[in-house]
Amino acid sequence: MRYYLVAGERSGDLHGGNLVKEIHKVDPEAEIRAWGGDEMQRAGATLVKHYSDLAFMGFWEVAKNLSTIRGFLKLCKADLIDFQPDAVILIDYPGFNFRIAKFAKSQGFRTYYYIAPKTWAWNSSRTHKLRKYVDQVFSILPFEKPFFEKYGVNVTYVGNPLYDAIRDFQSEPNFRKKHHLTANPVIALLPGSRKQEIQNMLTTLLEVVPHFSQVQFVVAAVGNLPAYYYNPVRSHPQVRIVTDQTYQVLSEAHFAIVTSGTATLETALFNVPQIVVYKTSPVSYRIARSLIKVSYISLVNLIMDEEVVPELIQQDFTVDNIVSWSQKLIEETETRKTQLDAYAKLKDLMGSRPTSQIVAEAIHSDFV
Repeated sequence: MRYYLVAGERSGDLHGGNLVKEIHKVDPEAEIRAWGGDEMQRAGATLVKHYSDLAFMGFWEVAKNLSTIRGFLKLCKADLIDFQPDAVILIDYPGFNFRIAKFAKSQGFRTYYYIAPKTWAWNSSRTHKLRKYVDQVFSILPFEKPFFEKYGVNVTYVGNPLYDAIRDFQSEPNFRKKHHLTANPVIALLPGSRKQEIQNMLTTLLEVVPHFSQVQFVVAAVGNLPAYYYNPVRSHPQVRIVTDQTYQVLSEAHFAIVTSGTATLETALFNVPQIVVYKTSPVSYRIARSLIKVSYISLVNLIMDEEVVPELIQQDFTVDNIVSWSQKLIEETETRKTQLDAYAKLKDLMGSRPTSQIVAEAIHSDFV
């Protein structure tokens, strides 16, 4: 069989890589092309375009790059026609993938959506497009299934793919020695995986560092971006940078300050108390606030439907606020204990199914 996967972000590449591995297990003769990244390529997919070229975030940023995005859409459509896949598998990245879903359906390709777009959070009317253009949606959040079913979407809850990645993670025994870390508690700084996120977040996160002693800060960097994006760290010689080892950093962390996104859930699954932070351009923020229909932005709070982790967004993203919350969560306080207790409930709620295996088997079974 021929499979065509499209992911436009780092997290999509991670989950896509695990899915490619499982596809090869159920279909050893599989031919797989992908828009993604290093994980998908390592798993055996032929890479068409790397997600680092696609990672535009925010309404204003997307608007500035519309001509580039249109060019990528044209390239993807042409490649689909040339490859003639049996299955098109779209992974998150809704702005791009909704358009590919419509095109794929028009060409008669069987289309799947893995890690469904968060239409429950904003612009729920777009959910109708899932019903119209997608043959099967694989949901990874427990509350999504009843929402999508309400719109007539063919949806299956398959558990969360983060469990696949975390289950396979093996800690590096000499990590601290290798990166010149002491026995003091590690505070992880996760400024995001896109250039706009790092530009908006990193400098403020580093301003927190002088407020704490007897701890050590580690920035979880990503290798798909140029190293100069992390130049502000040079002004803080006591801060270490570790690239492309976020899980290793979290496995060592006592506490984390995390840019909103998939990493908030990963941090919780590693049982690390956290603050969730986010800041974007004023224009993008105003537009988002007018459209978002949910009370929280972090996956932890959304799944639990309560404020388990504090969210410091836009004007609340200040050094004073971060320091205040950090003090409560670094020490062995009731606040820290309450967050860790909530993590245990979160894990029970989500289960631990082998998500990538379930999705690969479900797709393959449609053709045999």
